[in-house]
Amino acid sequence: MYGSPAVKLRGNLLACIAVNKSAEANTLAIVISFTDRDLLIADDPDVYYLKDHYVGYPCVLVRLSRIHPDALRDLLRTSWRFVSEQARRTRRRPPRATDARRRRAPGAGGGGGGRRSRA
Repeated sequence: MYGSPAVKLRGNLLACIAVNKSAEANTLAIVISFTDRDLLIADDPDVYYLKDHYVGYPCVLVRLSRIHPDALRDLLRTSWRFVSEQARRTRRRPPRATDARRRRAPGAGGGGGGRRSRA
């Protein structure tokens, strides 16, 4: 996936040319949920497949020579929805307040305790 042409949504990967040596030539890797991936592979293994290298990633491998253009468009829409939802979930996490933010450590700030120069 690194160094290959890719389609991204606000910096998040949607699809790219599969470059791992285990992938077949003329294959696109499309980011989707693990559940959707399993359903696609079970439904049409001639078009959708997976290799060991990609098992841990939420994506499916697509044989471009065998997929209908309408199915590819629908799959890219599914990817867009999945990736945008993942990005939304990441942005929604509230920042964690740490003890350091809530209270000042002794000697910190402008209350003396630091080294003073003699005049």
